[in-house]
Amino acid sequence: MTDEKVRLSKVMAQRGICSRREADAYIEKGWVRYDGGKLAELGVRVDPGTDIELDPQARKRQAEVLTILLNKPVAYVSGQAEKGYRPAITLITPSNHYARDRTRRRIQRDDLKGLAPAGRLDIDSQGLLVLTQDGRVARTLVGPDSRIEKEYLVRIQGQVTELALEKLRHGLSLDGKALKPAKITQINPEQLKFVLTEGKKRQIRRMCDLVGLKVTGLKRVRIGRVRLGSLPEGEWRYLGKDERF
Repeated sequence: MTDEKVRLSKVMAQRGICSRREADAYIEKGWVRYDGGKLAELGVRVDPGTDIELDPQARKRQAEVLTILLNKPVAYVSGQAEKGYRPAITLITPSNHYARDRTRRRIQRDDLKGLAPAGRLDIDSQGLLVLTQDGRVARTLVGPDSRIEKEYLVRIQGQVTELALEKLRHGLSLDGKALKPAKITQINPEQLKFVLTEGKKRQIRRMCDLVGLKVTGLKRVRIGRVRLGSLPEGEWRYLGKDERF
């Protein structure tokens, strides 16, 4: 008979309570109980439907984690520095903080600890990039079950035919795998709007190459329900408490 129990940390991540790493940290601190009050231990396996309770200290910790929205310029990499290019996180400074940020919070030195991009934005692309300390946000945006829409404005060269649009919407493959359906709208002869629910490396540029179009500019303007809006290029702001992806 197969044991259907799974690690408690995995169940917590699947339910969106926190990331697995955060779950293990909370369990180590004695901040997690299950099955009506049992104190959890690292590695404990439970039924997928078990009741889970977080200590108020864990919820307080969750309320303190930061998510930052950056309008990434071209020539910055999303993650680690490479080939002499600077990582986007170097733009998270007091001088680049959006003056109209509604949170009124001010950046502290320790705020950058554990801050990591939730998804990529190519070095030659610009627009909305999310950096977060929150495992729940990261899973929502880039987890294996993510269905979050990402919207892009794309400048192109070449003739946009109806056949090309149909192929872009559904019918192309990359790396030997069929792409998910996409929403593609032609704004004018030189600009398209892409709405995707996946994010393969350089996906839009490669899709356009397959239908004879060349991308000359790409800007991400929305992730889920969060828009880039009036955030200036190179500046950043905090995700508001009332905002959800």
